[in-house]
Amino acid sequence: MILATSTSVMSITEIGSRARHRERVIGTHFWNPPYLILLVEVVRTEQVEAAVVERTLAILRRAGKHPIDCKKDVPGFVANRLQHALWREAISIVEHGIADAATVDESIRFGPGLRLPVLAPMENADMVGLDLTLAIHDYILPHLEASGAPSPLLREKVAAGDLGFKTGRGFAEWSPEAAEASRRRLVEYLVHVLGDAPRGH
Repeated sequence: MILATSTSVMSITEIGSRARHRERVIGTHFWNPPYLILLVEVVRTEQVEAAVVERTLAILRRAGKHPIDCKKDVPGFVANRLQHALWREAISIVEHGIADAATVDESIRFGPGLRLPVLAPMENADMVGLDLTLAIHDYILPHLEASGAPSPLLREKVAAGDLGFKTGRGFAEWSPEAAEASRRRLVEYLVHVLGDAPRGH
């Protein structure tokens, strides 16, 4: 028997700390909407048996998912760490007046976001050359947001009750119709992409 938790935040090790058979406890973080997003992060603890990891990966593949092996139980696992690193920089750009929120989103939608499904970061680094990647990082990384705390702008908005879709205002104004249209666009896009994707992708 395997105990799998779908938490996106809590430590898998902590969840399983009182289990009698900690070697059977594993993380399986599904992404929303889970009926469309293929990714499931399979998160190891130090105690989990290799056979449990392999069986979990196999079950998820049979279910039509695309599981990945997260070898360490760290906050955010793999994809959330990558996602929130992007969000931190995006919010910082708005906070410092470099661009407004709509422009930040446009820069992703019409630029790197278009190629991410077929050219993700590690392959992209290899494509341009690790020497060039190093040179770029030597120059740009000191200028990127590196705070270990949430943005003051984000804190201000939450304190003011500007919570996004649920209140009608966040980084943009959201009528109920606009919020629903955004959700619908996401689902329609995912259905289209998955319908065109080769089996197993």
